[in-house]
Amino acid sequence: MSVNHRPPEDPAPASATPRSLAEQLRARDDASLAALLQARPDLITPVPTDLTQLATRAGTRASVVRALERLDRFALQTAEALAVAPDPATYDVLLALLAGDERDPEVTAALRRALTTLREQALVWGADDRLRLVRTARELLAPSPQHPSPTGLGPTVAEATAGMSPGRIQEILAAAGLPTTHDAVSAVASLTELFTDRPRMRALLDGAPAESLEVLSRLVWGPPYGQVTADPAPRLRWLLDRGLLLPTAPGTVVLPREVALHLRAGRAHQKTEPLPPAVEPAVTHRPQVVDAAAASQAYTALATVEELLKDWDEGGPSVLRAGGLSVRDLKRTAVALDVSEPIAAFWVELAYAAGLLASDGEADERYAATPEYDVWRELPAAERWTRLATVWLTATRTPGLVGGRDSKDRTLSALGPGLDRSAAPEVRHRVLALLAALPEGAAASADSLIARLHWERPLRGPQSPTGPDDLRTRLARWALSEAELLGITGRGALSTHGRALLATPPDAPLAGAELAAAASRAGRLLAPHLPTPLDHVLLQADLTAVAPGPLERPLADMLGVLADVESKGGATVYRFTPGSVRRALDAGQSASDLHAFLAAHSSTPVPQPLTYLIDDVARRHGHLRIGAASAYVRCDDDALLNEILADKRSADLRLRRLAPTVLAAQADPATLLDGLRAMGFAPAAESAEGDVLIARAHAHRTPPRTAPEPVPDGPPVPDATLLTAAIRAIRAGDLASTAPRKAAAAPAPNGSLPRTTSAETLATMQAAVLTGEPLWIGYVNAEGSASQRVIAPIRVEGGFVTAYDHTADEVRTYPLHRITGVAELADGSDSA
Repeated sequence: MSVNHRPPEDPAPASATPRSLAEQLRARDDASLAALLQARPDLITPVPTDLTQLATRAGTRASVVRALERLDRFALQTAEALAVAPDPATYDVLLALLAGDERDPEVTAALRRALTTLREQALVWGADDRLRLVRTARELLAPSPQHPSPTGLGPTVAEATAGMSPGRIQEILAAAGLPTTHDAVSAVASLTELFTDRPRMRALLDGAPAESLEVLSRLVWGPPYGQVTADPAPRLRWLLDRGLLLPTAPGTVVLPREVALHLRAGRAHQKTEPLPPAVEPAVTHRPQVVDAAAASQAYTALATVEELLKDWDEGGPSVLRAGGLSVRDLKRTAVALDVSEPIAAFWVELAYAAGLLASDGEADERYAATPEYDVWRELPAAERWTRLATVWLTATRTPGLVGGRDSKDRTLSALGPGLDRSAAPEVRHRVLALLAALPEGAAASADSLIARLHWERPLRGPQSPTGPDDLRTRLARWALSEAELLGITGRGALSTHGRALLATPPDAPLAGAELAAAASRAGRLLAPHLPTPLDHVLLQADLTAVAPGPLERPLADMLGVLADVESKGGATVYRFTPGSVRRALDAGQSASDLHAFLAAHSSTPVPQPLTYLIDDVARRHGHLRIGAASAYVRCDDDALLNEILADKRSADLRLRRLAPTVLAAQADPATLLDGLRAMGFAPAAESAEGDVLIARAHAHRTPPRTAPEPVPDGPPVPDATLLTAAIRAIRAGDLASTAPRKAAAAPAPNGSLPRTTSAETLATMQAAVLTGEPLWIGYVNAEGSASQRVIAPIRVEGGFVTAYDHTADEVRTYPLHRITGVAELADGSDSA
């Protein structure tokens, strides 16, 4: 095969070809090892003792599966092609499998990048003339009857004929026009050579019946297996006789890999995708329009969370026995917020993830706001928003799953268990990063964005393009809608403050101080776009008040007691009713207080109907007094008590007169109070001392609670400090395990500790103090952990040896009784 298509980078010479993955890792510099450990953080959990152990861990099934799941589509296709190539394979063979006979220029240009990715992640090792896929990856990706290859290829001729009789193989050679051989091995080699020789294969297939070629066309892209009867049809018999189909089991035949590759023009995949699909803009708006829309929605998000927690201020819904919110309570919350149930679940989960609500832990466990909510309410609006936005970016709880079923067919409830999905933060961040790559003001097509996500993580995407949406697709769709609800995007496009939430570069994950700095930048950019709270309302003659914008908190709180919210939107409409005015009076306000409040906060004169309403309700408020006997009604006007007794609606209260001014009831005070109010009276509750009870709302708070921790998607990515320490430890351990020993030293099995007697150990140590020679020792610490070290003894006294430890790069003292043995190093092996 021609080498003219090889990229300009020259591979290492054959003499430098490593013999194992460990040997290739040993040749890497620290920056390359750091890149590997960052891409596969599970390899240093815990830190390996040396590079051999690192290579072994990199080949374990769990680690390889995790690494494969994080490959993009073309890197994965490259690994799949290596899995069906000869082992080892050359770069040109790999290129032919991916680019085909026509040498696709895009594939040719992209292959080096994909191969570099596989090498960096220790999934492929060896020079370009001897490329090897790690054994576990090959086992996972190579075709087998139980696990078909994504390439759709079947076994090779050698694999398919492994159990075939020598006589049958010779018959196939004869039918194919090949000379017979003396043994099965050479016969299989001759048949393989025919199937891989393009001109000879073309000549063979030119003589095939059209029906036989049609059979091959059905199997060529997979699956490569087919069913035949005991007496195959002539079109199948022609193929079987020439080995173009080979039997694998009774009634089953397979298309050999070499034949399929010839029919595919050398391609391992039907569609090779070297380049990521572009994210297409669906519509473009002016950036100012996007920022305004996003800021408006951001303020709505803050108002919605406050309204939710205000609704639960005196104690929210009960906690289900299995944890979470009942379906009925979620519906009730959705009605209170005037949103759909899925959106209500989102706001509830967001407040929970932010630590603003939790269960109170009481015997009758209920949900309520946490003390942190009171702190959050006092923050500036921009800071309150950044708190919600950053929590959303990093939370693993997934509100979109609410109402679905878990693996045990149980309904998933809001605030309940089973909603954590570790991939959610990565998908949210990646969706925003892809939006950030578009021009300012551009909203992405959801389908093109999801196609890009599937290219970047194909093993986490759908197994079939026509199948149901996989979790990653649903996470992406939820991320788009939730970002719009939060005001990170506006009209589908990423806002200016939304861009500030992302790290630089855009695909770098946010964490810790970097996340806090990004949130601070976003808050500063959002603040000028948020509406300024107002200190006035517009009172109207129809007993309504219009708030043309957000209100200052004291005004909003008082108005929420004095009036009922009639409609929301850009302006909020409040309506005054006898019941709402009575509510304010029950809270301890007097009529004069209410008149003064309205006069101070109305930009128009207080309408006369509203003044009359307040005075009328106040005049009758408290004329009747209700206390606890079980319950009684007290009034100085006996005619009013006679009216109550005569009213048929009071029958359920079972009232009787105890005195001219007192009625007794066989009902509790709250029931009696509600009953008389329903009859049109305006009673007031009183205490045992005869004082009017003020019905102020008492905010219920949980004990201090911490926000739920996100569930990590595997081990965390190590920071620079940990990477430096881990690489140093691995290098030092590798030095100790690979340092050459003198031939005179007692031989030890590969990887085991040296063994010498106590007297030999002491004598060798004392001699090394005089000569300054380094030694190789085996050491067992107090926890029983064994290790190998290279040391240079400085002094030996009192049962201890003080030495410079090349492994730790510092001077240490070791008890002699914990040293299992000692051996001298070969000349020239001093690591110092």
